[in-house]
Amino acid sequence: MRCVGTVVRGIRTPIIKENDDLATIVVDSLMAAKESEGFEFRDKDIVAITEAVVGISEGNYVTVDDVAQDVQNKFPSKNIGVTNPILSRNRFSIILKGIARGMDKITLLTSFPADEVGNGILDEEILEASEFNLGSVISEDEYKETFGSWKHPFTGINMIDFYRELIESEDCEVEFVFSNDVKTILDYNTDVLTCDIHTREKTTKFLKAEGANVFGLHEILTEPIGDSGCNPDYGLLGSNKATEEKLKLFPKTGDAVVHEVQKRLIELTGKQIEVMVYGDGAFKDPVGKIWELADPVVSPAHTEGLVGYPNEIKLKYVSDNKFADLKGHELKEAIKEEIRQKDADLTGQMITEGTTPRVLTDLIGSLCDLTSGSGDKGTPVVFIQGYFDNLAND
Repeated sequence: MRCVGTVVRGIRTPIIKENDDLATIVVDSLMAAKESEGFEFRDKDIVAITEAVVGISEGNYVTVDDVAQDVQNKFPSKNIGVTNPILSRNRFSIILKGIARGMDKITLLTSFPADEVGNGILDEEILEASEFNLGSVISEDEYKETFGSWKHPFTGINMIDFYRELIESEDCEVEFVFSNDVKTILDYNTDVLTCDIHTREKTTKFLKAEGANVFGLHEILTEPIGDSGCNPDYGLLGSNKATEEKLKLFPKTGDAVVHEVQKRLIELTGKQIEVMVYGDGAFKDPVGKIWELADPVVSPAHTEGLVGYPNEIKLKYVSDNKFADLKGHELKEAIKEEIRQKDADLTGQMITEGTTPRVLTDLIGSLCDLTSGSGDKGTPVVFIQGYFDNLAND
C-alpha cells in the first residue's frame, strides 16, 4: 500500500539567461534530480516552469521608452486618466515611469482602502472614523490631510508619495483622485488608460460606452515598438521590473516550451508527463490581505492533460454520512469503491461539498508558487508526483 500522496519537489537549475535553451535546461535538470534523489517518473507526473524564466529565455523585454512611445501613439493628447493601477514597485513602477515619460499630465485614480490585489493605501480605522466612506470621492489634498502619514507595514512606503515622485521625475504633472467608481475619471479626462487586471474587459467596455477614448494595459505593447518585445495576448499585464529602464513581459512562447519539454520527457521516460508554465498562484495571504494574482492568468501555457477541474468526492462527507457505521479496513475499502464508481462529472452533487471548485492549473499553480517563489531557492522548475492519485489507485 502506498503511504505517501502528493510529493512536490523544487528542481534547481542553472541561472537562466536570455537565449538559453530552456527546454534542454529543464529536462537535464530533471534527469539530474532523478539521479540525485532516486525517484522514478510515473504517468501523470507534472512538470511546472515559472513564467519568469520562460520570459527571460525568450528575451521578451521592453524599455521605458518603448512604453512611452506606445502610450503616446494611442493618446496623442498627452493628457490622460490612469485608473486602478496595482500599488507595486515591482509590478507597476516601471510601467508608470513609461507612461509619465510619454505624457504631459496624468490624473491617477486609485481605489481605496486597497488596490485590486489587496495592497493597502490608507489606515482603515481612520477611514471608519472619518467623514469618508467607500462611496466617497477623495481629493489628493483630502487624502493627505486625513491619511497621508500612512505607510505600508511591510514596505514602509506610502505608494502615493512614491508614485508622485516617480511621475514628476519624468517632467509630467500628476493629480491623484481616490474613488471606487471608475466612472469618476470621466470628470477629469475622457482619454483613459485602464490598469485593472481581472476586470479589464468589463472596465474598458463600460468606459467606452460612456464615450471615452479607452485603452487597457493589455492593449499596450501587443506589437513590438521597433525591435522590442511584446505580448499579443496580455500586453503589459503580467510584466515585472527587470531594471530601472526595462520590463520583462509575460511570456509568449509558453505553448512551444511545454510541448517540447513534454515530448522530450516522454521519449526519455516512456511516461505521460504533463507540463505547464505558472505565474502567480492565486492565493490570498490572511495576514497581509494581499491576493497573490498580479498576473492575468495563473498558467499562460499547459499541455492538454491539465485542462479541466478536479472531480473528487469529499472523504469526510462520505465517511460521516454514507458510511457512518463503518470503521478501519472496512471503511477504507468502501470509500475506495465509492471513488471507483464515482460519476465522470460530480458538479452540483453533495458528495463534492467542501472540495475546491478551481481549474486544475490554478490549483497546481498555487502549489508551485508556494514551493519555488521568486527568492533565492534557485528552483524555477517544480516536479509534482501523485497529484492525480487517490485511494483507489493503491
